[in-house]
Amino acid sequence: MSDAKDQNTISPVVAHPTRREFIHLTAGAMGAVGLGAAAWPFINSMNPSADVMALSSIEIDISGIQKGQTHTVMWRGRPVFVRHRTEEEIKEMRSTPLKALPDPETDEHRTKDPNWLVVVGVCTHLGCIPTQRKAMQSSTDQDIGWVCACHGSKYDYSGRIISGPAPRNLEVPVYEFINPNAVLRIG
Repeated sequence: MSDAKDQNTISPVVAHPTRREFIHLTAGAMGAVGLGAAAWPFINSMNPSADVMALSSIEIDISGIQKGQTHTVMWRGRPVFVRHRTEEEIKEMRSTPLKALPDPETDEHRTKDPNWLVVVGVCTHLGCIPTQRKAMQSSTDQDIGWVCACHGSKYDYSGRIISGPAPRNLEVPVYEFINPNAVLRIG
């Protein structure tokens, strides 16, 4: 009986690819390559153009900015305030209690070099451009920084919101000092 079982067992058939299967596989691969080649110009058109890439970073000569002065430059269509801070400004910014700020952030966290402040000069409320202010109301009010004339948001010389409807501090862009006290690269 065991011999009869062995004879009824079907031997496995090794499948060899036929010519038709090879043609289908080759046609599918060529179709995928053709689709990729046709889609590439569309995908590549989504990359930033050369003029946008040229504006992605700028280098600024900061050697002529005296202590206590602010220099405004345009970067990516937005103003950037570069402030060479005085020792008094640094001390005042570092001594500000964080509990008094609507968006608490230390001065050390916002600056790479305490002598220099770099912030995007766009109000975080509605996108207005703040102007520099001095001796605004009383000696109890911080009398240095920027004010947004549209809605009254006030910022200190660390770019932090002091009062007003703005919800956040001024943005600190990506920047680095190429040569300290000489060249600053933003972006």
